[in-house]
Amino acid sequence: MSKSKIIAGIAAVGAILYATSIYWSVEPDNFSPTQATETLVKNNADIAVGSYTTATLIKTIQTLDEKNGGYLSNSVLPPAIFMDNMPSWEYGLLEQSRDLMLVLRRDLSRSQTQSTENKDLQKAHGSLNVEHTRLFPTNADSEYKKTVEELQLYLAKLGDSQSDAQFYARADNLAEWFKQVEKRLGSLSQRLSASVGQYRINTDLSGDAGAEQSTFTPSGATVKTAWVDIDNVFWEARGSSWALYHYLKAARIDFKSVLEKKNALASVDQIILELEASLQPVSSPIILNGAGFGVFANHSLVMANYLSRANAAVIDLRRLLEQG
Repeated sequence: MSKSKIIAGIAAVGAILYATSIYWSVEPDNFSPTQATETLVKNNADIAVGSYTTATLIKTIQTLDEKNGGYLSNSVLPPAIFMDNMPSWEYGLLEQSRDLMLVLRRDLSRSQTQSTENKDLQKAHGSLNVEHTRLFPTNADSEYKKTVEELQLYLAKLGDSQSDAQFYARADNLAEWFKQVEKRLGSLSQRLSASVGQYRINTDLSGDAGAEQSTFTPSGATVKTAWVDIDNVFWEARGSSWALYHYLKAARIDFKSVLEKKNALASVDQIILELEASLQPVSSPIILNGAGFGVFANHSLVMANYLSRANAAVIDLRRLLEQG
């Protein structure tokens, strides 16, 4: 075989792998809470309180396997092994799903602190917490499918009056979930903002004169995300926003009566709009990291702006729910 044919073959394989990676990097389409509950409607099952949130959690986790290329974070085959944007997106989705799964198991499905945990949710939570890059001896993708199966059992029992499975749509439970959400959004916005590097004052012990911490930390430090991680943080934030966008739309239905009594439906809608804005298509082939007021755009700072605005609204709404 001639040298030119070998080079042409290598180039052809490289082009195919590159095109495949581009196709696999396309984010999945959005869906509505009613689409998530289509199976219940087809089976003539009752759509009980909590069905929309649970069904949306199921469909969101299923998206990991059903999107272009399937689940990529633990793949060792090309081109997935060379990709980092979509695996970062998957991780962001997983972290947001784990937060909701924790609150669903610990608060939303329990009436009191002394009540027993739902067995299906116990198993689902354990499977979802498997390390996202694990391939052997436990395959992460297989474990997440087990999570879906256990959640489907719980969802089916919600509409069964003979079952003890419950979903308590109370203001205090919604506030507990928002506590998790604001921590997640706050962390992401800080990491996104660090794309340009900035000096930050240490406020870890602010507001408590008697507070202490384990080890000494300086009064301030320059924080900057490594350039190789900038796009990873961006796509992690996109995956997290994508998941939260769907979860809030579902929660708006399940917690509608609670939100109406607090006159807070508009607040939830505003958060959803901020997240929707953060999910606008990226027209640039790469994630740009220009200076804050420089010539080139900085996609990380734009993303941080939307998430910070959403986080501020979540904090205000959580405080409103806690007022009683």
